[in-house]
Amino acid sequence: MRDAFFAELAAAAARDERIWALTGDLGIGLFDEFERVAPGRHLNVGIAEQNLVGVAAGLAYAGKTPIAYSIAPFLTSRPHDQVRVDVALARANVKLVGVGGGVAYGTLGPTHHAIEDLALMRALPNMTVLTPADPSETRAATRATLEHDGPVYLRLGKNGEPAALPEGTAFEIGRVVRVREVGDVAIISCGPMLTEALGAADLLAAGGVDAGVVHMGTIKPLDVEGVVEACAGRRTVVTVEEHTVLGGLGSAVAETLAEAGCGIPLRRIGMPDCFAHAVGSRDHLIRHYGLDAPAIAAAARRAPGSTTERAAA
Repeated sequence: MRDAFFAELAAAAARDERIWALTGDLGIGLFDEFERVAPGRHLNVGIAEQNLVGVAAGLAYAGKTPIAYSIAPFLTSRPHDQVRVDVALARANVKLVGVGGGVAYGTLGPTHHAIEDLALMRALPNMTVLTPADPSETRAATRATLEHDGPVYLRLGKNGEPAALPEGTAFEIGRVVRVREVGDVAIISCGPMLTEALGAADLLAAGGVDAGVVHMGTIKPLDVEGVVEACAGRRTVVTVEEHTVLGGLGSAVAETLAEAGCGIPLRRIGMPDCFAHAVGSRDHLIRHYGLDAPAIAAAARRAPGSTTERAAA
C-alpha cells in the first residue's frame, strides 16, 4: 500500500504544481520519484511532528495542497493539537497520510502501533477518514484524497498487502462496497482487515453459514444508508478492525444501527482496550489478539442471533 501511495502521489505531483510532500525524518528513498518530478516541493522537517503539521497547514493557507506523511501514531497522536486547531478547525486543505495503521509495525512496540487513530480522527469536525483495503484501492483513495477539498486522514497499511477487492472496484468517498452479498451474517471490515474478513466468510461457508462481507473504505463520512441496507434483515453483524474496539469502525456501526432502530445483534472484533505489549510481527499480533480469520469466524458463530447460537438454544 505504501508503494502504491507514493506512485500515485508522484504521478499527481507531476501534473499539479500545488502538491507538496512533507515528512518528519522518515521515508528515505520513498520520495525519490516525487523529488524528480516535483523538485523543491519535498520538505523534511526533522523529528518534529507538531512542526510538520503546522508547516503543512501554512502551505494550505497559501493555496497549496500539502501531504504530511508519517507513521500513523506520530501523525495523529503526537501533533493532535495542531491537527485539531491548525487543520480541522481551520478546515485547511491538508492531507494527513499515516502509514502502518493498526499493528503493522508489530515488533517496534506500542509507540509505533496505531490502535486509536481512527477514534481520534473521526471525532474531529471537518475531517474525512479513509481506510483503503489493498494497493489498488490505495491508488484510488490517494486520487480521491488529493481531489477532495478539505482535511483528509488517509490510513495505510505498511507494504505487501495482497489484492483483496475485485478488479475494477470503484472507490468513492463515503460509500460502502459490498464485496460479497450479505446472507445471515454480515461481516463489516475496514482497511487491510478485508483479507481476514473474506477468509472468515470462507470458513463460515464451509460450515454452512452464509456470510456476506462489506468493506468500509471510508470511516467518515460514514455511509449510513449503505450500512443499514447491508445489515437489514441479518441475524448477526460482526465488525472487524485493526484498531481498538472503542471509537472506531465498530463504534460507528453500532451508533448507526442503534439510531436507525435496527435491533440487530452486533459483535465488535478489534484490539481489546489495552496496548499491544506482545512482541512479534503483525501476523503474530493479529492472531494473538483474535483478529485473524479463524477467530472472526468463531466469534460470528458465537454471536447472539447466529445460526450456531440458535441451534444451541
